[in-house]
Amino acid sequence: MIALFLLLQAAAGPAAPPTVATKRFEACTTLIKTDAAAAVAEGERWAATNGGLPARLCLGLAYVAQEKWAPAEIAFAQAATEAEAARDGRAAALWVQAANAALAADDPSKARGDLDKALALPVLTDVMRGEAYLDRARAGVALNDLPAARIDLDQALKLVPADPLAWLLSAALARRQGDQRRAVRDLAEARTRDPRAPEITEEAARIAQMPAKPVSPTGR
Repeated sequence: MIALFLLLQAAAGPAAPPTVATKRFEACTTLIKTDAAAAVAEGERWAATNGGLPARLCLGLAYVAQEKWAPAEIAFAQAATEAEAARDGRAAALWVQAANAALAADDPSKARGDLDKALALPVLTDVMRGEAYLDRARAGVALNDLPAARIDLDQALKLVPADPLAWLLSAALARRQGDQRRAVRDLAEARTRDPRAPEITEEAARIAQMPAKPVSPTGR
């Protein structure tokens, strides 16, 4: 889950002269705060006149402000595609933002495809890569592809071990896979990092309701 400020930074490097495009992008993001619909119209006009990446980003952010997640995904994906074509290192972060919009739009298949593109690029920091794996695990769970989600979550835990959400989701996935021991262990890790999170208490109740596994005659 890439922070929004990274995408605001991604507005640099426009097709138009930098000072002109930067000012237009800043005006668009200001407009989003007061009139998101007008910002969408501005983004569409700008994109139609070869506004490039900053225009697509303006449009995507305006759609996010309206919680119109599917068109937001399209705008961010178009921005990412333009960035890739220009060999722009911001493409990976834009693919991750497109994926987050797809997840919000209940389209985990598209989200996983966007994250595949992000993770294929070598520019993500370890933290950003870990969060991308975490998002891809969320998509895998939504698609009921639990084995793939486990692989992604284990990668996320290696890269962002301080993230309580990673441990919480790992515990929830272990519960769904019937692995009570891991569910308990990973939930304890989540609690040490965010002891007051209500989601952790809720997950603890679910884990407590897991049926106990029968003890084998050997005691193993």
